[in-house]
Amino acid sequence: MKTTLLHIKNMVCPRCIEAVRNLLVQAGYTPTDVTLGQAQLDNDTPVDPATVAPLLREAGFDVVMGRADQLTEQIKTALVEYLEHLRTARMPLTTSAFLTDRFAATYSHLSKVFSRTANLTIEKYLIRLKIERVKEMLSYNEMTLSEIAEKMRYSSGQHLSNQFRQVTGRSVSEFRRDLLPRRLSLDQLA
Repeated sequence: MKTTLLHIKNMVCPRCIEAVRNLLVQAGYTPTDVTLGQAQLDNDTPVDPATVAPLLREAGFDVVMGRADQLTEQIKTALVEYLEHLRTARMPLTTSAFLTDRFAATYSHLSKVFSRTANLTIEKYLIRLKIERVKEMLSYNEMTLSEIAEKMRYSSGQHLSNQFRQVTGRSVSEFRRDLLPRRLSLDQLA
């Protein structure tokens, strides 16, 4: 099956977009638009996703074949954007409102598809995503735990601290004492 739109897993940042674009060009394809989770190819150069998958896999990406998997990857990408929305919006939307606006689908449907394909609820994935962002902020050692909690929209530093321990198995102080804090790449969250 030839297509001009590839759905690609594990794209989480602008460097990923550039890496995928370069991989496709090196393989002889003409990408017209590459965004988080997708690569649109020129109509004259359709591709069989199965042939480009090994090339992308070698670089840490993967082609998403099924519709449920595609939707799950799109939800993951939207949740990364939601974290930025949380951080910057004066009156942020709830997760469900943000996702239903983005996908024009009920939250119940999105949640069922995500849970089935990711083996994790949207809420738990978002918590893991937030904790990874918290680890990043902690590793810079520029803000107090209370400041990080406020920036990440936690009700208190204690709430953040409790959730951090639940997810990582370590306290915030243990994480800060660690000389080489171990962070997870976003594709390892689910």
